[in-house]
Amino acid sequence: MNADRFHELTGRYPRLRVAVVGDFCLDRYLEIDPGRAETSLETGLPVHNVVQVRSQPGAAGTILNNLVELGVGEIEVVGFCGEDGEGFELRRALAAKPGVRLEYFLTTDQRRTFTYCKPLVLEPERPPRELNRLDSKNWTRTPAAVEREIIAAVNQLAPRVDALILMDQVDLADTGVVTGRLLTAVGELAQRCPQRLIIADSRRGLRGYPAVTFKMNGSELAALTGTLPDVGLDQLQSTTLGLARRQGRAVFVTLAERGIVAASPDGTLAYAPALPVRGPIDIVGAGDAVTANLTAALAAGASLQESLELAGTAASIVIHQLGTTGAASVPAIQGLLGVK
Repeated sequence: MNADRFHELTGRYPRLRVAVVGDFCLDRYLEIDPGRAETSLETGLPVHNVVQVRSQPGAAGTILNNLVELGVGEIEVVGFCGEDGEGFELRRALAAKPGVRLEYFLTTDQRRTFTYCKPLVLEPERPPRELNRLDSKNWTRTPAAVEREIIAAVNQLAPRVDALILMDQVDLADTGVVTGRLLTAVGELAQRCPQRLIIADSRRGLRGYPAVTFKMNGSELAALTGTLPDVGLDQLQSTTLGLARRQGRAVFVTLAERGIVAASPDGTLAYAPALPVRGPIDIVGAGDAVTANLTAALAAGASLQESLELAGTAASIVIHQLGTTGAASVPAIQGLLGVK
């Protein structure tokens, strides 16, 4: 990608309006100083002394963080949090982000706030070391009243945004934002507005999702299509193309150190190899960076190949950000791409 095209595409980002629909969680980092370790007098167990607590939006919020870093003009948040301290922290963290709108982000006493609590041991001249994570999740079905509000928000926003992202992060179906009923509504929306960019990602895979743009990893592609996960690149591209033609929408597949492949229903194929590793890495958040960058690039008019180059570069930046779920800015992407 040359400099003129890079600046043309990224120069459109501040005019974009994107809705992120999904499971917003609170990433709470507990920074532990091992030099202050103690032993509990009461239990005899080791005590980890926390010297700093920092919080940021996670899960669907990680996609949002990347959209913010890209300078996307307006980001509509569609989801929920609980009436609890974690919900307060999450809303505060979201509200502090430029361009983020919370009109459709619900606070409800019928749900708890999805939280990843991440203890980090910080040792001099060493990468942060994460201890066992403490998760808070919802294990019951999302109440129908909450579900109706989410569906209404999506239908209201769809005609007014340039792109809509679905991010399903929960372990148990129908316990989060992206429920079966929401997917039915999104499928109807996709039929009414076939030109609207709707891109979906789910940690449980995309089986049963409507005809929207798919973003997945190689294992999820194999599970969905019944193919082997470790086939060659040519076979992966062929499988991706077949899925894109069945869906009638583009499909993007991340392949870790092998890069990213994509296909569109018209037969267009694209591939971007992964950039070399430049030191210690942490892959958490790389997929969300890809989703955000694909969405912004495609909404700005990028081709499949251009969107892969931008998304792959962003992912390479994010995996080198240790001790946090990172994000990639336009200047950082520009620098790694080597365009002026």
